[in-house]
Amino acid sequence: MNILVTGGTGYIGSHTCITLIENKMNPIILDNLSNSKVEVLKRIETLTGKEPVFYQGDVTDPECLKQIFTCHKIDAVIHFAGLKAVGESVKMPLDYYQTNVTGTLTLLQAMKNAKVNCLLFSSTATVYGDPETVPLTELSPTGNTTNPYGSSKFMVEKILIDLSKTQDDLSLVILRYFNPVGAHSSGLIGEDPTGIPNNLMPYITQVAVGKRDKLTVFGNDYDTIDGTGVRDYIHVCDLAEGHVAALKALMYNKGLHVYNLGTGQGTSVLEMINAFIKTTNINIPYTVAERRQGDIATCFASTDKAFKELNWRAKRTIEDMTRDSWNWQSKNPDGF
Repeated sequence: MNILVTGGTGYIGSHTCITLIENKMNPIILDNLSNSKVEVLKRIETLTGKEPVFYQGDVTDPECLKQIFTCHKIDAVIHFAGLKAVGESVKMPLDYYQTNVTGTLTLLQAMKNAKVNCLLFSSTATVYGDPETVPLTELSPTGNTTNPYGSSKFMVEKILIDLSKTQDDLSLVILRYFNPVGAHSSGLIGEDPTGIPNNLMPYITQVAVGKRDKLTVFGNDYDTIDGTGVRDYIHVCDLAEGHVAALKALMYNKGLHVYNLGTGQGTSVLEMINAFIKTTNINIPYTVAERRQGDIATCFASTDKAFKELNWRAKRTIEDMTRDSWNWQSKNPDGF
C-alpha cells in the first residue's frame, strides 16, 4: 500500500513514516525541506531498514504532484505539509494562506485527477479558537480562530466539508491534534526547528543542552492553575500511531470523519518545565514575558471518539515526553 506523505521529513511526518513502515505500508515522501533536512531519510532507514521514496518539491506545485501520481499508484494521502507557527503567522499571514490553503487545493485537484479518494488532513486544535469550555469535543464550535495559522487550517476544514458533500466516493479524515512533543525513543529523530523554536519543548531542551541561556515563558497572568498557558501535550509517537489507526479504520469508509488526537489532560507551561527538571535533573532558568498575540489560556481534548471509533488512545506520559525529548536533544545538540 503506497501512502503519499506530504511534509514527510518534518517532525510529525517522519515519525508517522516510521509507523507506516512498521505497519507494512510504503510511504512516499514529498517535502520542500523548508523546515526539515534530507538526513531524516537515512535515520528512517536506520530505524526501519527501508529508506522511503523521496521527492523534493512543493505541495503548491501541480507539476510535481502530477509526476508523483503518475509514477506511483497512490492508495491514500497523509497531508502534513504546511506552515505551523502561531506567532509567525500573525506576522506573515499571506505566506500561511498561500502554503496551507492554496497548497491543499492544489493537492486535492491532483488527487482528483489521479482518482485517489482517501485523504488524512493534519489539522489542529487551534480551529477551536479560545474555547468557552474544556475538554473540547469534535462538536465544539470552530472558526473563532485567534491567528492566521488557525484560520488557514479552519479554511481547509471548510473546503473538505464542502467537498465531502459533492463527492460521495471520498474518505476525508480531519485529525485535530493538540501539542506534539517528544521524540522517537532511539534518539535518532526528533523535533529540529529552524532558528528560535516556536514551541515549548524544543526551547526547553535547547536551554538544557546549552544552546540558549534561558527559556521565555509568554504570560503568567492567565486564569489557570499557575497563571501560565495550559495545553494538551501529546507524544509524537502516539500521534503517529493515531494516523495509522485512522488510515486502517477509515481508508474505505466514505464520507467526512473528524477526530481529536490528544491525551485529554491539560498541563501548564510551568508544570511541563518542572516535569522536565524532575526527569532529567537539569535546571531550566526562565523569564516571564508578555502574552503572545494569538495565544489562549487553556486548551485540551476529549478523545473519547477516537478511542471508540479508531480504537486509539495516547499511551505515553509527560515523563515519557520529557525523557524522549532530552534523549533526542542530548544526542543531537545541533539537530540533524
